[in-house]
Amino acid sequence: MMRTKQSPKGLLLAAVALAVMAAVPLHAQDDPFAAPAAVVEETTAVLTDTAGDVAVVATEAVAVVAPEEPAEEPTPVEAFWSGKEAEQAIFTVNNLWICLAAALVFLMHLGFSAVESGLTQSKNTTNVLFKNVFIICMGLLAYAAYGFNAMYPGDNWSIPGWFAMGSPIANGFTESDAIVANLTSEYNAGYTIWGDFIFQAMFAATAATIISGAVAERIKLGSFMLAATIIVAFAYPITGSWEWGGGWLSEDFIDFAGSSLVHAFGGYAALAAVLVLGPRAGKYVDGKIKPILGHSMPLATIGVFLLFLGWFGFNGGSVLSADPVLVSLVFVTTALAGAAGGLAAAFTSWTVLKKPDLSMSLNGMLAGLVGITAGADSIAPWPAVLVGAISGIIVVFSVLMFDRLKIDDPVGAISVHGICGNWGTIAVGIFGAGVLSTQIIGTVAISAFAFIFSLVTFGVIKAIFGLRVSAEEEEQGLDIGEHGQEAYPDFVANK
Repeated sequence: MMRTKQSPKGLLLAAVALAVMAAVPLHAQDDPFAAPAAVVEETTAVLTDTAGDVAVVATEAVAVVAPEEPAEEPTPVEAFWSGKEAEQAIFTVNNLWICLAAALVFLMHLGFSAVESGLTQSKNTTNVLFKNVFIICMGLLAYAAYGFNAMYPGDNWSIPGWFAMGSPIANGFTESDAIVANLTSEYNAGYTIWGDFIFQAMFAATAATIISGAVAERIKLGSFMLAATIIVAFAYPITGSWEWGGGWLSEDFIDFAGSSLVHAFGGYAALAAVLVLGPRAGKYVDGKIKPILGHSMPLATIGVFLLFLGWFGFNGGSVLSADPVLVSLVFVTTALAGAAGGLAAAFTSWTVLKKPDLSMSLNGMLAGLVGITAGADSIAPWPAVLVGAISGIIVVFSVLMFDRLKIDDPVGAISVHGICGNWGTIAVGIFGAGVLSTQIIGTVAISAFAFIFSLVTFGVIKAIFGLRVSAEEEEQGLDIGEHGQEAYPDFVANK
């Protein structure tokens, strides 16, 4: 093998080249953890000796710092909260609680579905469930399209204090001022405009759900859907604006979470609908009351417990913040009133009917919850027990009274929500922070408006489209007649 002859000068150049290469900072080329701002520039030199015997390639790497990218501009919301981290944390918790409360109120619609279907005949179960599905879907969309801005008009009143035209909710915000005004505590200390809307929208559909139970088993589906849409979209926001939207009742009238604005409204709208519709076939025969039993007391019981759970969001969320004192107080007064209502109705029905009636006990729990709703934040725990107990007694006698008057309400919705909603609102003037005369005026005005508006609405729909199914369809069941779909196809329907 031939070897290359190397001169001492060539060896020296090679050594220099190797030293240069060894001095190159390897981390600048290969280290994966190197700062991303460093850019490596390489230069290459060819070194030879005078004899041309040796050639060495030397590479020199130089790290050059890349120019820093300009910092991103903070969003309007980030800029608003800059330096206010503690306040932002509180606002976040408040808004989160409002959204969780809205979810609990949504769950109440499952409770209504179970109660109404359990207390009615099995042959009408699909119809009852369909109406409840329709109500929550329609209610959310109608409230978004018109109701929210009609109920909370700000300065945009058409008739100051009494009526405001609605409009769709915003699709979003692009201007910095609008973003801050709607999505930070500039809007409200407890929630953004989105948190506000979703919580209030869950309430809106409740009024129509109350009507659904009272008119069950004999109303045309299409006629009910039309009436429910009109009432939720246009009537409910009017009375809601009177108190919660800064209207004529907002100064002294107190209805914390809606004993009148939600429950009495729905109860008296249901009363109007029942009067126009008439009783179920076979309910009142030869001057006597014939009981038409519900098909599933377990389902009705499940529904009431779901409603009780949802009521913690209904009342607790109405604090409109996660204030630890008020939220915990509202939870206590709500629970105690519901429990007292259930016991009072159980023992009252036992005394009057000679047997303890489960349906009365269940309605007593709901009556107690409705009763305390107006004053859950201002009535102390033991007076709340009294409010709930009186509600439980009232509901028993009210259900019996409407039956004697031949006003057919299959689930007792008029008594639970209407009559006990009135009582709960008045109770704030007795046990809470309200003025008794103002409380009476407010609950009468709201109830009267709901009754008259619904009476006209159902009357017009009856005249144009008809309101009641045929006698044959009622006998066969609305599941077959309206839907062609039985809820229990393997069982014989009640006749």
